[in-house]
Amino acid sequence: MPKVSQDYLEARRSEILDAAIGCFSREGLHRTTMKDIVRKSKLSPGAIYNYFRSKEEIIGAIAARRQKTERQIVLEAIGSGPRATALERVRDAFLEGLDSPKERLRRRVSVQLWAEAQRSPEIRKIVRRSFEEPRRLLSEILAEAQKRGEVAKRVDRDALASFVIALFHGLVLQREWNSEFSIAPFKELLDLLLRAVAGEGEAAMMK
Repeated sequence: MPKVSQDYLEARRSEILDAAIGCFSREGLHRTTMKDIVRKSKLSPGAIYNYFRSKEEIIGAIAARRQKTERQIVLEAIGSGPRATALERVRDAFLEGLDSPKERLRRRVSVQLWAEAQRSPEIRKIVRRSFEEPRRLLSEILAEAQKRGEVAKRVDRDALASFVIALFHGLVLQREWNSEFSIAPFKELLDLLLRAVAGEGEAAMMK
């Protein structure tokens, strides 16, 4: 038999996960069956079971892939320009993605995973990692900014990093619920927040 390349295997695995996301976003995690995923992927059941033994494994793989993607988004935003504006780039990367149709499908499944984490300890671990890694990276950016005087030292950087992530998660929900959702005013509010915690804003925070 001809040897199958790793790229081929990864591409086929990604096809299965994308098909599952389409099913989960439409029918939900619990109503979707493996037969639905087989039908959507247009692969044979045997091909899918070569990669995943169950729907639960697929759910876990989707959550893990989401975690990896979000980590990459943060790292690329951090590395694409001056550290002083890294938070603005992270903000833009996440907020602008909310208007992407494909990203909305993925986020719809993410919301379901947050709920599933209440039931499944395994999913909870993955979901927690998807929060902890960006929080750590953002906290590191803030720590450097505090050393340079770009963020007020009185600011709890871990709390601010968690707050920014929680704000984004809330916007994910609002984007899903509200067909008239607009990113623009939230970007302006985040600009105000970032200026308020900036070094030159120390006096402003005392008013």
